[in-house]
Amino acid sequence: MAKRSTRFNRRSGLLITGLIVAVMASMILSGSGKRTEAAQLSKPTIKAESRLVSITPLQEAKGPMCEFPETGGVTQVAALLQQNSNVRSSAAPSTRPTVDAERAPLRVIHDTYPGYSAVAVDNNTNEVYLQDENLFGLKVFNRLDNTPPTARLTEPKRVVGGLLTKLEFNCGLYVDPRSGDVYSVANDTVDTMVVFPRGANGNVKPGRELATPHGSYGIAVDEEKQELFLTVEHENSVVVYRKNASGKDKPIRTLVGDHTGLEDPHGIALDTKHKLMFIGNHGNVAYRTTPGMPEEKALGGRQFARGSGKFEPPSITVYPLDASGDTAPLQTIEGPASRLNWPAGMSVDPERGELYVANDMDDAILVFHATDTGNVAPARVIKGPKTGLKNPTGVFVDIQNKEV
Repeated sequence: MAKRSTRFNRRSGLLITGLIVAVMASMILSGSGKRTEAAQLSKPTIKAESRLVSITPLQEAKGPMCEFPETGGVTQVAALLQQNSNVRSSAAPSTRPTVDAERAPLRVIHDTYPGYSAVAVDNNTNEVYLQDENLFGLKVFNRLDNTPPTARLTEPKRVVGGLLTKLEFNCGLYVDPRSGDVYSVANDTVDTMVVFPRGANGNVKPGRELATPHGSYGIAVDEEKQELFLTVEHENSVVVYRKNASGKDKPIRTLVGDHTGLEDPHGIALDTKHKLMFIGNHGNVAYRTTPGMPEEKALGGRQFARGSGKFEPPSITVYPLDASGDTAPLQTIEGPASRLNWPAGMSVDPERGELYVANDMDDAILVFHATDTGNVAPARVIKGPKTGLKNPTGVFVDIQNKEV
Protein backbone atom coordinates (compact mmCIF):
# COMPACT_ATOMS: atom_id res chain seq x y z
CA MET A 1 0.00 0.00 0.00
CA ALA A 2 3.03 2.28 -0.11
CA LYS A 3 2.05 3.75 -3.46
CA ARG A 4 -1.47 4.46 -2.20
CA SER A 5 -0.05 6.37 0.76
CA THR A 6 2.08 8.43 -1.63
CA ARG A 7 -0.97 9.38 -3.64
CA PHE A 8 -2.89 10.53 -0.56
CA ASN A 9 0.06 12.81 0.24
CA ARG A 10 -0.08 14.20 -3.28
CA ARG A 11 -3.74 15.03 -2.89
CA SER A 12 -2.95 16.99 0.25
CA GLY A 13 -0.61 19.16 -1.78
CA LEU A 14 2.73 17.71 -0.68
CA LEU A 15 3.59 16.23 -4.04
CA ILE A 16 1.76 16.45 -7.34
CA THR A 17 0.43 19.88 -8.21
CA GLY A 18 0.25 19.57 -11.92
CA LEU A 19 1.15 18.06 -15.24
CA ILE A 20 3.07 19.96 -17.88
CA VAL A 21 3.04 19.60 -21.63
CA ALA A 22 5.81 21.06 -23.85
CA VAL A 23 5.82 21.95 -27.56
CA MET A 24 8.56 20.51 -29.79
CA ALA A 25 8.23 23.16 -32.52
CA SER A 26 6.90 26.73 -32.86
CA MET A 27 3.19 26.84 -33.62
CA ILE A 28 0.52 29.40 -34.48
CA LEU A 29 -2.37 28.81 -32.11
CA SER A 30 -5.88 29.31 -33.44
CA GLY A 31 -7.95 29.98 -30.36
CA SER A 32 -8.77 28.52 -26.99
CA GLY A 33 -11.69 26.27 -27.89
CA LYS A 34 -15.28 26.14 -26.71
CA ARG A 35 -15.96 25.67 -23.00
CA THR A 36 -18.92 23.79 -21.67
CA GLU A 37 -20.24 23.11 -18.20
CA ALA A 38 -18.83 20.01 -16.51
CA ALA A 39 -20.92 17.44 -14.72
CA GLN A 40 -21.33 17.59 -10.95
CA LEU A 41 -18.68 14.87 -10.84
CA SER A 42 -16.02 17.58 -11.06
CA LYS A 43 -16.76 18.68 -7.49
CA PRO A 44 -13.87 17.90 -5.16
CA THR A 45 -13.78 15.05 -2.69
CA ILE A 46 -10.56 16.30 -1.14
CA LYS A 47 -9.47 19.91 -1.45
CA ALA A 48 -5.98 20.40 -2.85
CA GLU A 49 -3.84 23.10 -4.40
CA SER A 50 -4.43 24.63 -7.83
CA ARG A 51 -3.58 22.20 -10.63
CA LEU A 52 -1.88 23.11 -13.87
CA VAL A 53 -1.58 21.74 -17.35
CA SER A 54 0.51 23.83 -19.71
CA ILE A 55 2.12 23.82 -23.12
CA THR A 56 5.52 25.41 -23.56
CA PRO A 57 7.75 25.76 -26.63
CA LEU A 58 10.56 23.23 -26.89
CA GLN A 59 13.03 24.07 -29.63
CA GLU A 60 16.63 23.04 -30.18
CA ALA A 61 17.72 26.13 -28.28
CA LYS A 62 21.35 26.60 -27.39
CA GLY A 63 22.08 27.70 -23.88
CA PRO A 64 23.78 26.91 -20.59
CA MET A 65 23.56 23.47 -19.12
CA CYS A 66 20.64 23.05 -16.72
CA GLU A 67 22.37 22.15 -13.46
CA PHE A 68 21.10 21.22 -10.01
CA PRO A 69 22.20 23.31 -7.01
CA GLU A 70 25.17 21.85 -5.16
CA THR A 71 23.04 21.37 -2.04
CA GLY A 72 19.89 20.24 -3.87
CA GLY A 73 18.08 17.05 -2.93
CA VAL A 74 18.83 15.34 -6.21
CA THR A 75 22.54 16.03 -5.88
CA GLN A 76 22.48 14.57 -2.37
CA VAL A 77 20.71 11.46 -3.64
CA ALA A 78 23.26 11.14 -6.44
CA ALA A 79 26.08 11.34 -3.91
CA LEU A 80 24.50 8.58 -1.85
CA LEU A 81 24.12 6.42 -4.93
CA GLN A 82 27.78 6.93 -5.79
CA GLN A 83 28.72 5.72 -2.30
CA ASN A 84 26.48 2.67 -2.61
CA SER A 85 28.53 -0.35 -3.57
CA ASN A 86 25.44 -1.89 -5.17
CA VAL A 87 25.15 0.80 -7.83
CA ARG A 88 25.39 -1.13 -11.08
CA SER A 89 26.13 1.77 -13.41
CA SER A 90 29.80 2.18 -12.57
CA ALA A 91 30.81 3.69 -15.90
CA ALA A 92 31.98 7.28 -15.97
CA PRO A 93 29.12 9.71 -16.58
CA SER A 94 28.56 11.03 -20.06
CA THR A 95 30.12 14.40 -20.83
CA ARG A 96 27.31 15.26 -23.26
CA PRO A 97 25.97 18.76 -22.49
CA THR A 98 22.30 19.04 -21.57
CA VAL A 99 20.24 21.75 -23.24
CA ASP A 100 18.27 23.87 -20.76
CA ALA A 101 14.68 24.15 -22.01
CA GLU A 102 13.30 26.47 -19.35
CA ARG A 103 10.69 28.77 -20.83
CA ALA A 104 7.17 29.97 -20.15
CA PRO A 105 4.17 27.98 -21.45
CA LEU A 106 2.35 28.96 -24.63
CA ARG A 107 -0.94 27.52 -23.39
CA VAL A 108 -2.15 26.72 -19.91
CA ILE A 109 -5.17 24.82 -18.61
CA HIS A 110 -5.86 25.65 -14.98
CA ASP A 111 -7.95 23.42 -12.78
CA THR A 112 -8.59 23.57 -9.06
CA TYR A 113 -8.84 20.14 -7.47
CA PRO A 114 -7.52 17.31 -9.67
CA GLY A 115 -4.30 15.40 -9.17
CA TYR A 116 -3.50 14.54 -12.77
CA SER A 117 -1.61 11.29 -13.28
CA ALA A 118 -1.60 10.83 -17.07
CA VAL A 119 -2.40 12.62 -20.33
CA ALA A 120 -3.37 11.51 -23.84
CA VAL A 121 -4.54 13.19 -27.05
CA ASP A 122 -7.29 12.13 -29.46
CA ASN A 123 -6.19 13.66 -32.77
CA ASN A 124 -9.48 12.72 -34.45
CA THR A 125 -11.48 15.00 -32.16
CA ASN A 126 -8.65 17.39 -31.20
CA GLU A 127 -9.20 16.65 -27.51
CA VAL A 128 -6.95 16.16 -24.48
CA TYR A 129 -7.78 13.46 -21.92
CA LEU A 130 -6.51 13.88 -18.37
CA GLN A 131 -6.53 11.10 -15.79
CA ASP A 132 -7.74 12.58 -12.48
CA GLU A 133 -6.45 10.43 -9.64
CA ASN A 134 -7.69 12.75 -6.90
CA LEU A 135 -11.36 12.66 -7.95
CA PHE A 136 -11.27 9.15 -9.48
CA GLY A 137 -12.24 10.28 -12.96
CA LEU A 138 -11.36 11.35 -16.49
CA LYS A 139 -11.59 14.92 -17.78
CA VAL A 140 -11.72 15.94 -21.43
CA PHE A 141 -10.68 19.35 -22.77
CA ASN A 142 -10.24 20.87 -26.21
CA ARG A 143 -6.57 20.56 -27.18
CA LEU A 144 -6.27 24.30 -27.75
CA ASP A 145 -8.01 25.34 -24.52
CA ASN A 146 -6.11 28.17 -22.84
CA THR A 147 -7.34 29.47 -19.48
CA PRO A 148 -7.54 33.31 -19.52
CA PRO A 149 -5.33 35.01 -16.92
CA THR A 150 -8.39 36.31 -15.08
CA ALA A 151 -10.20 32.94 -14.97
CA ARG A 152 -9.97 30.53 -12.05
CA LEU A 153 -10.17 27.41 -14.21
CA THR A 154 -11.24 25.95 -17.54
CA GLU A 155 -14.37 23.79 -17.42
CA PRO A 156 -13.88 20.36 -19.05
CA LYS A 157 -16.09 19.35 -21.96
CA ARG A 158 -16.85 15.99 -20.38
CA VAL A 159 -16.19 14.26 -17.07
CA VAL A 160 -16.30 10.49 -16.58
CA GLY A 161 -16.50 9.43 -12.94
CA GLY A 162 -18.63 7.78 -10.29
CA LEU A 163 -19.17 4.34 -8.76
CA LEU A 164 -20.35 2.76 -12.00
CA THR A 165 -17.14 3.69 -13.83
CA LYS A 166 -14.82 1.72 -11.49
CA LEU A 167 -12.26 4.52 -11.80
CA GLU A 168 -10.15 4.40 -8.64
CA PHE A 169 -6.50 5.35 -8.23
CA ASN A 170 -6.49 5.55 -12.02
CA CYS A 171 -2.98 6.05 -13.37
CA GLY A 172 -2.39 4.41 -16.77
CA LEU A 173 -4.18 6.03 -19.75
CA TYR A 174 -4.43 5.15 -23.44
CA VAL A 175 -6.67 6.52 -26.19
CA ASP A 176 -7.14 4.31 -29.26
CA PRO A 177 -5.97 6.42 -32.25
CA ARG A 178 -8.66 4.91 -34.51
CA SER A 179 -11.77 4.12 -32.46
CA GLY A 180 -11.20 6.69 -29.73
CA ASP A 181 -11.78 4.07 -27.01
CA VAL A 182 -10.32 5.22 -23.69
CA TYR A 183 -8.37 2.70 -21.58
CA SER A 184 -7.81 3.44 -17.88
CA VAL A 185 -5.69 1.34 -15.51
CA ALA A 186 -6.30 1.25 -11.74
CA ASN A 187 -3.25 1.01 -9.48
CA ASP A 188 -5.05 0.04 -6.27
CA THR A 189 -8.33 -1.16 -4.71
CA VAL A 190 -10.18 -2.42 -7.82
CA ASP A 191 -7.47 -4.22 -9.87
CA THR A 192 -9.34 -3.54 -13.09
CA MET A 193 -8.61 -1.95 -16.45
CA VAL A 194 -11.74 -0.27 -17.82
CA VAL A 195 -12.48 0.80 -21.40
CA PHE A 196 -14.95 3.54 -22.37
CA PRO A 197 -16.16 4.49 -25.84
CA ARG A 198 -15.26 7.88 -27.31
CA GLY A 199 -17.73 10.47 -26.05
CA ALA A 200 -18.47 8.71 -22.74
CA ASN A 201 -19.72 11.17 -20.14
CA GLY A 202 -20.88 11.01 -16.54
CA ASN A 203 -21.32 8.06 -14.17
CA VAL A 204 -21.43 5.32 -16.83
CA LYS A 205 -20.44 1.66 -16.88
CA PRO A 206 -17.33 0.74 -18.87
CA GLY A 207 -17.86 -0.89 -22.23
CA ARG A 208 -15.28 -3.51 -21.28
CA GLU A 209 -13.34 -4.59 -18.18
CA LEU A 210 -10.18 -6.64 -17.67
CA ALA A 211 -9.02 -8.07 -14.33
CA THR A 212 -5.39 -6.96 -13.86
CA PRO A 213 -2.60 -7.82 -11.38
CA HIS A 214 -2.60 -5.76 -8.21
CA GLY A 215 -0.31 -2.77 -8.55
CA SER A 216 -0.62 -2.33 -12.32
CA TYR A 217 0.47 1.15 -13.36
CA GLY A 218 1.51 1.93 -16.96
CA ILE A 219 -0.20 1.01 -20.22
CA ALA A 220 0.91 0.92 -23.85
CA VAL A 221 -0.51 -0.73 -26.98
CA ASP A 222 1.09 -2.23 -30.07
CA GLU A 223 -1.61 -1.45 -32.62
CA GLU A 224 0.08 -3.46 -35.36
CA LYS A 225 0.04 -6.69 -33.33
CA GLN A 226 -3.08 -5.75 -31.33
CA GLU A 227 -1.29 -6.34 -28.02
CA LEU A 228 -1.75 -4.49 -24.74
CA PHE A 229 1.16 -4.00 -22.27
CA LEU A 230 0.86 -3.25 -18.54
CA THR A 231 3.60 -2.66 -15.96
CA VAL A 232 3.06 -4.26 -12.55
CA GLU A 233 4.87 -2.59 -9.66
CA HIS A 234 4.54 -5.23 -6.95
CA GLU A 235 5.52 -8.16 -9.16
CA ASN A 236 8.31 -6.31 -11.00
CA SER A 237 6.88 -7.45 -14.29
CA VAL A 238 5.30 -6.50 -17.61
CA VAL A 239 2.20 -8.45 -18.62
CA VAL A 240 1.01 -8.58 -22.24
CA TYR A 241 -2.62 -9.28 -23.22
CA ARG A 242 -4.54 -9.40 -26.43
CA LYS A 243 -5.74 -5.84 -26.98
CA ASN A 244 -9.39 -6.92 -26.83
CA ALA A 245 -8.92 -9.04 -23.69
CA SER A 246 -11.71 -8.84 -21.13
CA GLY A 247 -12.96 -10.39 -17.92
CA LYS A 248 -10.46 -12.81 -16.44
CA ASP A 249 -8.47 -13.40 -19.63
CA LYS A 250 -4.84 -14.34 -18.92
CA PRO A 251 -1.73 -12.64 -20.32
CA ILE A 252 -0.29 -14.13 -23.51
CA ARG A 253 3.22 -13.57 -22.12
CA THR A 254 4.98 -12.04 -19.10
CA LEU A 255 8.37 -10.35 -18.72
CA VAL A 256 9.60 -11.14 -15.19
CA GLY A 257 12.67 -12.48 -13.36
CA ASP A 258 15.98 -11.64 -11.74
CA HIS A 259 17.75 -10.80 -15.00
CA THR A 260 15.13 -8.37 -16.33
CA GLY A 261 16.24 -5.43 -14.18
CA LEU A 262 12.57 -4.58 -13.56
CA GLU A 263 12.42 -2.81 -10.20
CA ASP A 264 9.10 -1.21 -9.27
CA PRO A 265 8.25 -0.50 -12.93
CA HIS A 266 5.97 2.45 -13.65
CA GLY A 267 6.01 4.11 -17.05
CA ILE A 268 6.09 2.20 -20.33
CA ALA A 269 6.55 3.35 -23.93
CA LEU A 270 6.71 1.35 -27.15
CA ASP A 271 8.69 2.10 -30.28
CA THR A 272 6.93 -0.17 -32.77
CA LYS A 273 9.05 1.16 -35.63
CA HIS A 274 12.26 -0.17 -34.08
CA LYS A 275 10.55 -2.96 -32.07
CA LEU A 276 11.63 -1.69 -28.64
CA MET A 277 9.97 -1.43 -25.21
CA PHE A 278 11.06 1.21 -22.67
CA ILE A 279 10.31 0.81 -18.94
CA GLY A 280 10.83 3.35 -16.15
CA ASN A 281 11.82 1.81 -12.78
CA HIS A 282 11.70 3.49 -9.37
CA GLY A 283 14.26 0.99 -8.01
CA ASN A 284 12.35 -0.64 -5.15
CA VAL A 285 12.35 -4.45 -5.20
CA ALA A 286 10.14 -6.31 -2.71
CA TYR A 287 10.11 -10.10 -2.83
CA ARG A 288 6.53 -11.25 -2.47
CA THR A 289 4.66 -14.49 -2.78
CA THR A 290 1.85 -15.00 -5.24
CA PRO A 291 -1.14 -17.36 -4.91
CA GLY A 292 -0.09 -20.98 -5.41
CA MET A 293 3.63 -20.33 -5.04
CA PRO A 294 5.70 -21.66 -2.13
CA GLU A 295 6.48 -18.94 0.37
CA GLU A 296 10.23 -19.27 -0.17
CA LYS A 297 9.92 -18.63 -3.92
CA ALA A 298 9.77 -15.21 -5.55
CA LEU A 299 8.89 -14.40 -9.14
CA GLY A 300 11.90 -15.43 -11.19
CA GLY A 301 12.75 -18.30 -8.85
CA ARG A 302 14.83 -16.45 -6.25
CA GLN A 303 14.89 -17.76 -2.69
CA PHE A 304 13.79 -15.10 -0.22
CA ALA A 305 12.37 -14.34 3.19
CA ARG A 306 8.89 -12.83 3.35
CA GLY A 307 9.09 -9.04 3.43
CA SER A 308 12.68 -8.84 2.22
CA GLY A 309 13.79 -6.62 -0.63
CA LYS A 310 16.33 -4.09 -1.80
CA PHE A 311 16.67 -0.56 -3.15
CA GLU A 312 18.43 0.17 -6.41
CA PRO A 313 18.92 3.47 -8.28
CA PRO A 314 16.04 4.48 -10.56
CA SER A 315 16.53 3.37 -14.14
CA ILE A 316 15.12 3.02 -17.62
CA THR A 317 15.43 -0.47 -19.09
CA VAL A 318 14.96 -1.31 -22.77
CA TYR A 319 13.85 -4.66 -24.22
CA PRO A 320 12.86 -6.22 -27.52
CA LEU A 321 9.16 -5.57 -28.12
CA ASP A 322 8.35 -9.29 -27.90
CA ALA A 323 10.49 -9.97 -24.80
CA SER A 324 9.15 -12.49 -22.30
CA GLY A 325 10.35 -14.56 -19.37
CA ASP A 326 13.59 -13.65 -17.61
CA THR A 327 15.03 -11.55 -20.46
CA ALA A 328 17.87 -9.14 -19.70
CA PRO A 329 17.55 -5.56 -21.01
CA LEU A 330 19.30 -4.47 -24.20
CA GLN A 331 20.08 -1.08 -22.65
CA THR A 332 19.91 0.41 -19.15
CA ILE A 333 20.01 4.14 -18.40
CA GLU A 334 21.05 4.48 -14.76
CA GLY A 335 23.32 6.61 -12.61
CA PRO A 336 23.66 10.13 -11.19
CA ALA A 337 24.23 11.72 -14.60
CA SER A 338 20.80 10.53 -15.78
CA ARG A 339 18.99 12.65 -13.12
CA LEU A 340 16.28 9.99 -12.88
CA ASN A 341 14.17 10.40 -9.74
CA TRP A 342 10.86 8.51 -9.69
CA PRO A 343 10.55 8.28 -13.48
CA ALA A 344 6.83 7.95 -14.23
CA GLY A 345 5.01 8.33 -17.56
CA MET A 346 7.07 8.02 -20.75
CA SER A 347 6.48 8.59 -24.45
CA VAL A 348 8.56 7.90 -27.57
CA ASP A 349 9.02 9.94 -30.72
CA PRO A 350 10.26 7.23 -33.12
CA GLU A 351 10.89 9.69 -35.97
CA ARG A 352 13.30 11.80 -33.90
CA GLY A 353 14.60 8.81 -31.92
CA GLU A 354 13.78 10.45 -28.59
CA LEU A 355 12.38 9.22 -25.27
CA TYR A 356 10.48 11.66 -23.04
CA VAL A 357 10.32 10.91 -19.31
CA ALA A 358 8.12 12.59 -16.68
CA ASN A 359 10.64 12.84 -13.82
CA ASP A 360 8.25 13.13 -10.88
CA MET A 361 10.47 14.08 -7.94
CA ASP A 362 12.75 16.33 -10.01
CA ASP A 363 9.94 18.58 -11.34
CA ALA A 364 11.22 17.97 -14.86
CA ILE A 365 10.73 16.31 -18.22
CA LEU A 366 13.89 14.50 -19.34
CA VAL A 367 14.61 13.79 -23.00
CA PHE A 368 17.02 10.98 -23.90
CA HIS A 369 18.14 9.58 -27.21
CA ALA A 370 16.44 6.22 -27.74
CA THR A 371 19.89 4.62 -28.13
CA ASP A 372 21.24 5.94 -24.80
CA THR A 373 22.60 3.50 -22.24
CA GLY A 374 24.64 3.65 -19.04
CA ASN A 375 25.27 6.63 -16.78
CA VAL A 376 24.26 9.13 -19.45
CA ALA A 377 22.93 12.68 -19.13
CA PRO A 378 19.66 13.67 -20.82
CA ALA A 379 19.97 15.43 -24.16
CA ARG A 380 17.45 18.03 -22.99
CA VAL A 381 15.74 18.91 -19.72
CA ILE A 382 12.48 20.85 -19.41
CA LYS A 383 12.75 22.31 -15.93
CA GLY A 384 12.65 25.51 -13.95
CA PRO A 385 10.28 28.13 -12.50
CA LYS A 386 9.19 29.43 -15.91
CA THR A 387 7.88 26.00 -16.97
CA GLY A 388 5.50 25.65 -14.03
CA LEU A 389 6.43 21.96 -13.75
CA LYS A 390 5.72 20.40 -10.36
CA ASN A 391 5.86 16.63 -9.85
CA PRO A 392 4.87 15.68 -13.40
CA THR A 393 3.74 12.06 -13.71
CA GLY A 394 2.46 12.04 -17.29
CA VAL A 395 3.84 12.98 -20.71
CA PHE A 396 2.51 12.43 -24.23
CA VAL A 397 4.21 13.01 -27.60
CA ASP A 398 1.63 14.28 -30.10
CA ILE A 399 3.50 13.59 -33.34
CA GLN A 400 0.71 14.91 -35.57
CA ASN A 401 0.74 18.38 -33.99
CA LYS A 402 4.46 18.31 -33.11
CA GLU A 403 3.69 18.82 -29.44
CA VAL A 404 4.52 17.12 -26.20
